[in-house]
Amino acid sequence: MPASSNGMWSIARSSPAEVQDADWPWPLVVAVDRRARRLKLRLDTRRRRLVLTCPPRTSRRAALKWAADQRDWASGEIARIPAGEPFAPGAVIPFCGGELTLAWDPAAPRNAILFNGTLTCGGPRENFESRIHRSVRSIALKLLSDDTAEFAERAGVTVTAVTVGDADTRWGSCSASGAIRYNWRLVLAPPQVRRWVVAHEVAHRRHMNHGPAFKALEAQLFEGDVAAARSELRRIAPRLKGIGRL
Repeated sequence: MPASSNGMWSIARSSPAEVQDADWPWPLVVAVDRRARRLKLRLDTRRRRLVLTCPPRTSRRAALKWAADQRDWASGEIARIPAGEPFAPGAVIPFCGGELTLAWDPAAPRNAILFNGTLTCGGPRENFESRIHRSVRSIALKLLSDDTAEFAERAGVTVTAVTVGDADTRWGSCSASGAIRYNWRLVLAPPQVRRWVVAHEVAHRRHMNHGPAFKALEAQLFEGDVAAARSELRRIAPRLKGIGRL
């Protein structure tokens, strides 16, 4: 592999560095993380790249050799990723436990309208995807905000802000300041899966760990089968992450 000198990747590196190697199925990017204790290779499906995370002062030669040994695994994982499902007129996507049909009507309002299982928007065809994307994210924020308010009241905690994003590896996160951020794609999942993630993050407002007290509160808030919801999210995650992408 190129970049095979036995120099060190320092914590001083300010941004990930791409390794030029045509043998990788996706671009390989190296990132140094001061908190890392071991080498880790993961798929960044949103950016379609592989990320090799290294502890500070890691040997380039050793890190790239270790990564090369994971190439077959990476190729296999990439091969199992379902094809993307772009936001195109006529597309049918999963939505809140059912299905949602996307429709384009030049005479309809530009802001998408949800009615009877169909999300319709007008305006120029070339802007259809971005309008649908904004609309689905807006619906997701409303549902997740409502779920969060419900669980926060029951838990007796405050949440300072609720936002949505599109993180590649996290479905939700809770900061010490009380802000919770979710992946907007949870709106594509069945309600019980979405609400389990919300219960999980709200429980972190009391316990910033995954200890027994946290798990007890999580189960109390969710009032369902936590293990089943977690398993279902893992099962459907590959498809959900491909919605709205080529």
